[in-house]
Amino acid sequence: MTLDKRGCQKVQFLSETLQQIEKAGLKRSLRLLTPLGATRALHNGREVVLFCTNNYLGLTHHPRVLARVQEALQAYGTGSGAARLISGHTPLYQALEEAVARFKGCPRALVFPSGYTVNIAVISALAGREDVLFCDRLCHASLLDGCLLSGARLVRFRHNDPDSLRRLLTLHPGRRRFLVTEGVFSMDGDSAPLMELYELAEKNTLIFIVDDAHGTGVLGPGGRGTLAAQGVPAEKLVLTGTLSKALGSLGGFVAGSALLIEYILNCARPFIFTTALPPASIAAALAALEVLEEEPALVDRLWQNVDRLHAGLAALGYTVPKTSAIIPLILGPPERAADASERLLMHGYYVPAVRPPAVPAGTARLRITVSAAHTAAEIDGFLEALKDVLGQAVT
Repeated sequence: MTLDKRGCQKVQFLSETLQQIEKAGLKRSLRLLTPLGATRALHNGREVVLFCTNNYLGLTHHPRVLARVQEALQAYGTGSGAARLISGHTPLYQALEEAVARFKGCPRALVFPSGYTVNIAVISALAGREDVLFCDRLCHASLLDGCLLSGARLVRFRHNDPDSLRRLLTLHPGRRRFLVTEGVFSMDGDSAPLMELYELAEKNTLIFIVDDAHGTGVLGPGGRGTLAAQGVPAEKLVLTGTLSKALGSLGGFVAGSALLIEYILNCARPFIFTTALPPASIAAALAALEVLEEEPALVDRLWQNVDRLHAGLAALGYTVPKTSAIIPLILGPPERAADASERLLMHGYYVPAVRPPAVPAGTARLRITVSAAHTAAEIDGFLEALKDVLGQAVT
């Protein structure tokens, strides 16, 4: 397309904005990776080890999951053909939702095309202009976007600080009030104090929404999640999560009371107007849940790997909380994080730099994630590469 002078002026802001992003060291680009397994990929003709995926249990390549995907393709084809309420609801969907509800200890569950979609859908369907949403400052973008789309007043409390929330509750009345947080925070890897927040929600009649995307399959008995790990009754909350991390597929879910699910099904626009997931994705998630329930040793193996990496980091002088499979090494300036990422890639280990706006200014980092599929040799080799790139931590 050729633009005249007026056309160039209309889109000049695009190039100016990109120049500003690049000047700040925050420009992003896509890297071409050809997966070779749960923890390895081909990059520029060279095999690299991935310490950046959310494939916590390595289930993307589990033989049983792959077999069920192939069966679903043969039986149902490649696409769903329509939204769930038109013709996209299949026996696979029903089985998956029953399995998710059972796994999470809730009466019912509803599956969405992605975790991002489910958070936008649930919050915007529940809250409105006369309501107040109290949201942790470090909540994921999908939760914040859901809050903004709802039109409700957004009040953000200090990260994982019930006292901050308690003070704000006295200042912000509303028709209905909601408390929004994550089970495990995606950039810091720490867990919310869910029991204390739950008690605050009960005392102040707050509708409590928890996104447990990074806790599912990782924390709690049998990997049932952060609420199970902390003893919080999931059936009394609005619980969201994803099928695309530890469960190795695609999609999101909301779990809770039968009344809640019936309401979301009828009132959430992203559910009503979105084409259903392809059968292969549903079959993969269902098979992954079955594997997780029947092979709890997978979770043990994940934590053995988490322990090994933490011990190696401690030997290098780096102290990071051991609360999940996410390990942030905060390096500060975006340029330093980007340089460390590139140097690790030269060693054969891929960990992209995470920079603002994904994290607060001054906290650019390497967000390291561990998988049950990592070998001891991969972890030890990665630690050697980190030592060469970053050296001993200054203590």
